[in-house]
Amino acid sequence: MGIENDMRSRFFGEEASTRWNQTRLQAELGASYLSEDFDIRDWEQVNRLFAARGKNISLVIHTAAQPSHDWAAREPRTDFSVNATGTLNFLEAARLHSPDAAFIFTSTNKVYGDTPNRLPLVERETRWEIDSSHPFTKGIDESMSIDQTLHSLLGASKVAADVLVQEYGRYFGMKTACFRLGCVTGPNHSGTRLHGFLAYLMRCAAQGQEYTVYGYGGKQVRDNLHCFDLINCFHEFYQKPRGGEVYNMGGGRFSNASMREAIRMCEEITGRAMTWAYTNENRIGDHIWWISDTDKFKSHYPQWQQKFDVPGILKDIYEKNVERWKTELK
Repeated sequence: MGIENDMRSRFFGEEASTRWNQTRLQAELGASYLSEDFDIRDWEQVNRLFAARGKNISLVIHTAAQPSHDWAAREPRTDFSVNATGTLNFLEAARLHSPDAAFIFTSTNKVYGDTPNRLPLVERETRWEIDSSHPFTKGIDESMSIDQTLHSLLGASKVAADVLVQEYGRYFGMKTACFRLGCVTGPNHSGTRLHGFLAYLMRCAAQGQEYTVYGYGGKQVRDNLHCFDLINCFHEFYQKPRGGEVYNMGGGRFSNASMREAIRMCEEITGRAMTWAYTNENRIGDHIWWISDTDKFKSHYPQWQQKFDVPGILKDIYEKNVERWKTELK
């Protein structure tokens, strides 16, 4: 079952709509896939869905969110109600009707606010990098504090949801996990200017559109995780779920790039120079450098392995979308 009301198109415009992917799933899966169209903030609808299926529900993957720093500042009440209240609705419905289900919540590294920007960073030719003597040189782990930091309103609403998921796991004994994600993407990502930078970057490169880089000299670093690798990660948790867990989950040292490096990769894949602009003002609460340390998850689930690095991710996005993007330009 999937719940999708395409609110993403309200957040970011028609280019970010997920309807095309919903239609694809319905066509490919037929009667084995049920699509529900309602707002996750509607408690009656959420409760109805869980009550009708009860203990037949064995897994909940909660990915619904308002995911943009900039958009959250425009409508804080909407942002908080989607991210926090929507999550509470799912947790409570699962507790009442499907308490034994594994509950996976896609949280975000934005719960750490701008604390990562206080790390000892060194500017290099194409990227910022952490001082090699720091304990986080392999990546940032779950020991980093989420307190006393500038989160952005998006970060604040996701913190609320994150803590709720942990609490339902610990207080009620549910099998919940917060996966604090960095950049997750893949060929079915409806990337847009305010969210989904790698998919949107590749689209701009392929269509010859101008891309805007915000601050930090274009050297800000993100680790990127392909959705294929993330779903395999979820599958490992589903097979042997734990309660109230928190995992930093991303591409790690295996899969990361700066903006400048990602632009160069896109140019190599498309075979054309990319048009991009730079504005010196960074987004509030944005990270200069983020690479996840996924060792905690790997220690719990040693069978999980990554397949895609950043060049592999970009190539996959390009090859599976280039014809559709060409059609959009006509």
